[in-house]
Amino acid sequence: MKQHVPKSCQGLTYHAVMTESDTIEETIEALHQAANGLPIVSVICGGEAGVDLTDKLSEEMGLLSNGTQIANRRDKKVQQEIIHEAGIRSCRQAGGSKLSEVDDFLKKESYPLIVKPGDSAGSDGVKLCHSYEEARDHFIYLTEEHQLVNGGGTCDEVLCQEFLQGREYVVDQVSLNGEHKVMMVWVYDKRPANGGSFVYFGDIPIESDTPEAQQLIPYARQVLDALGVKHGPSHGEFILTKDGPCLVEMNCRCHGGDGIWERMIAGMTGGYNQVLGTVACFLDKDQFHKFPAQPGKFQTHGQCVDMVSFSEGIIKSTPGYDRIRNLPSFVHLESSYGPGKMVHKTVDMITDIGSLIVMHSDPKILAEDVAIIRSLEKSNAMFEYETGDTPTLIKKHLSLEDDFVALERKLSDAMQPSMYLERKLSIPREPRDMYM
Repeated sequence: MKQHVPKSCQGLTYHAVMTESDTIEETIEALHQAANGLPIVSVICGGEAGVDLTDKLSEEMGLLSNGTQIANRRDKKVQQEIIHEAGIRSCRQAGGSKLSEVDDFLKKESYPLIVKPGDSAGSDGVKLCHSYEEARDHFIYLTEEHQLVNGGGTCDEVLCQEFLQGREYVVDQVSLNGEHKVMMVWVYDKRPANGGSFVYFGDIPIESDTPEAQQLIPYARQVLDALGVKHGPSHGEFILTKDGPCLVEMNCRCHGGDGIWERMIAGMTGGYNQVLGTVACFLDKDQFHKFPAQPGKFQTHGQCVDMVSFSEGIIKSTPGYDRIRNLPSFVHLESSYGPGKMVHKTVDMITDIGSLIVMHSDPKILAEDVAIIRSLEKSNAMFEYETGDTPTLIKKHLSLEDDFVALERKLSDAMQPSMYLERKLSIPREPRDMYM
């Protein structure tokens, strides 16, 4: 994970870069030595794997902290148990490191059901299983073979849960002394693709006064309270079932996606986002209290698009990137795939081919641009490969483009509750040399 540096963050320099020591006391001593006399005023988690260490360090150093009274707060099984005890809607589950610990649940629970790592990020290792045999085999695969994307090796514990039916949403918040402020509410665009059950196609912001958000926000705050999260950022994922919201997982850190959404969210809210809210929480409490409890009407339209590959091969060139950069709504594209790289079919967040931000004052133009991106993917015209008839694929893409535009307009209407335009914002585009 230390090798992963988003392209948008390349060039950043740090006062010091260090590795965690064997004990918390040794780590704190090393931090003070690295600070070289400068005061350490806060410990902020940068990613999912750092949540536990952040809580330990901040507590031991007497800084703003959620503490360690819940030692394994990021464990998804523990989260469900805690909110269940608090009388909050939770899902049926069983977890363990041995098949015998979950076997009874797998034999009695209705199918399909979810089998996933107890400690992971994104959709890493998550599978929708339709039979006992499939669930059993995936449990064994996770404990014996699968390598967690967050650097944790194989799974110490596997979680088996009821399949919650409904759309998946996100509530991003920042908290200070138990006061939770919503920075953004999103709906995930997840679809089956290439044999994967939950492939990310994008994140779509929704307004806080929609019926969906009005159910999600109070539930998300109840979950934070039950988990003892009083300070800092949180990224809660929930399924909105016919009976109301139910927790998928609560991540005690900022929304991921390499932070490419920062400028888009600032544009939609009129100037702030979760990163700025987090900085204010730890370093400028007066500014934190100036933020509204939740965003108002959006001031423009935008979404994060995860790019999906339906083909495989070694990349020769990236004609699809050029097409995307010329779209009216294009703001930012980030991908590690370029000439010479091997591309596999996308089956989860780890195998997607990149992400981008599109933003425009006209929602119809935004929907049309997303449709063009989808048609590039589906017709395999995003890349020219070392072998293959790419010109034929591009020709096929152009013939399908109109059909995809019409389809994406319908999808956009279904996915996005009412959006309102108050004023047009001018969002500068990224320089092209940031990309492949």
